Amino acid sequence: MFKYSVGPWNVHEGADAYGPATRGSFTFEEKIKRFKEIGIDAIQFHDDDAVPNMNNMTESQIIAEAKDVKALLDSYGLKAEFVAPRLWMDPHTIDGGFTSNSKEDREFALWRAKRSIDIANALGCDKTVLWLAREGTICPESKSQVEIVKQLVDALNQMLEYDKNIKVMIETKPNEPIDRNVCPTLGHALAVSAATVDPSRVGTLLETAHAVLAGLDPAAEMGFALAMGKLWGVHLNDQNGMKFDEDKNFGAENLRSAFNQIKVLKEHNFCANGEYIGLDVKTMRTQKMEDSFRHIETSLKVAKALEEKVNRYDYAFAEECIKDRNYEKLECYVLELIMGLK
Repeated sequence: MFKYSVGPWNVHEGADAYGPATRGSFTFEEKIKRFKEIGIDAIQFHDDDAVPNMNNMTESQIIAEAKDVKALLDSYGLKAEFVAPRLWMDPHTIDGGFTSNSKEDREFALWRAKRSIDIANALGCDKTVLWLAREGTICPESKSQVEIVKQLVDALNQMLEYDKNIKVMIETKPNEPIDRNVCPTLGHALAVSAATVDPSRVGTLLETAHAVLAGLDPAAEMGFALAMGKLWGVHLNDQNGMKFDEDKNFGAENLRSAFNQIKVLKEHNFCANGEYIGLDVKTMRTQKMEDSFRHIETSLKVAKALEEKVNRYDYAFAEECIKDRNYEKLECYVLELIMGLK
């Protein structure tokens, strides 16, 4: 049975690039209390979700505050899934973090990455995530396409050497907010992993919308990483084509794709080693504040409903269709199963 996670950023005030906030804010404790009531098992963190003013704190102060958050999670029976350094909202990361043209800014990015590891340890989890939001180029001639890959590998090596138990998940995305990301797909992430000092501790996190933005099938991307033993995290949501990252409700655009994502995860025992199914979905900007959690309820409902359909999938019938090379018959069966006609 799957276990599910969300992040506090999944309930937000409705501001976007084209308009201001449309709702008020919930406190962190209000969010996690509601997450627990909905049926969520774990919380995803950015470093400053756990320790908001960390840039102005000592390392010991950061750890102490993270321990207070751990106590709060414990009081609600929730776990921490991972901690990710937020390397795209600071003046030091205007030109990227690990791949910035500024040595000082690269050092800042590594400081935040190491503090994320400290926070993860304090929260009782052994994973950190690198969403490489600004790691790449806006102007292609501004950076060496060779050197930025080496800089990323060097940053990973320093993280792995800082903590011998931490596992790093690379969350891939081809673009937005930058034009060309240094690590746009899971294949790129696995190549980078192989170049580090300890590839066994560098894996991947696949987000549905990010795969669609790369023109790829999310279930196929998951399958690729599963075949390599490197799929350690997923963010389920949906995406209407190759535009800005929408983080729509899981299954809202493509139920068959959503079905196959659950299917490949079930077939290969995802969650058997303590992994979580992440729901990285955004509240619609039009929602009123009192209805700010409906998108998480909806996505969880869809994921569980599709899990039940995968449990009823007739593999013997599918094998007969495959043996007879009757893929039309198999496709009809899958569509009828998803529509509730089987």
